[in-house]
Amino acid sequence: MHPIMTNNITGEARRPGRIEVVCGSMFSGKTEELIRRMRRAQFAKQRVEIFKPAIDVRYSEEDVVSHDQKHIQSTPIDSSASILLLSSDIDVVGIDEAQFFDMGLVDVCNELAYRGIRVIIAGLDMDFRGQPFGPIPALCAIADDVTKVHAICVRCGALAYVSHRKVNSDRRVLLGETQEYEPLCRDCYQKALKEDKDVRENE
Repeated sequence: MHPIMTNNITGEARRPGRIEVVCGSMFSGKTEELIRRMRRAQFAKQRVEIFKPAIDVRYSEEDVVSHDQKHIQSTPIDSSASILLLSSDIDVVGIDEAQFFDMGLVDVCNELAYRGIRVIIAGLDMDFRGQPFGPIPALCAIADDVTKVHAICVRCGALAYVSHRKVNSDRRVLLGETQEYEPLCRDCYQKALKEDKDVRENE
């Protein structure tokens, strides 16, 4: 076995600190994958802590909940700095909806990794306009591992590219579900933008 890796009684390998990012559009399974990895760490008797933005109360004020209703206990916080204060004596830190955090999250995750903590991050890599979203692009750049997951385009069945906003709002942060957003591939997204433009011009 590699000299910097050891096994505990369940066989789950313990590694030095690392950063893992799971990113993609809405409805792509990001949170579900975060929960799966965190539960695996719990099963391995590792000490875990999961954080989410306090503004995200769509399913639960405290739990991290996926679209298919899988859930795990979490700590809601308002800023990335709180993660460092609440992560002492922790082996694995999970962070959901990371796009909503401040850019300080990048330094926070690096600091945790240098402390020997495994950091697992889930978040949208692009906003509804297809633009890089919050700290996710920078986190992808410094990550040891990046997993890009995909939803299915609701119009044609291809792999989705972006989360198209169906409601008329220019706010960058607008929490929502299938009533407000739909995953679309590149082609269907371009068609949807044209449809939206035509609707606005005819109003």
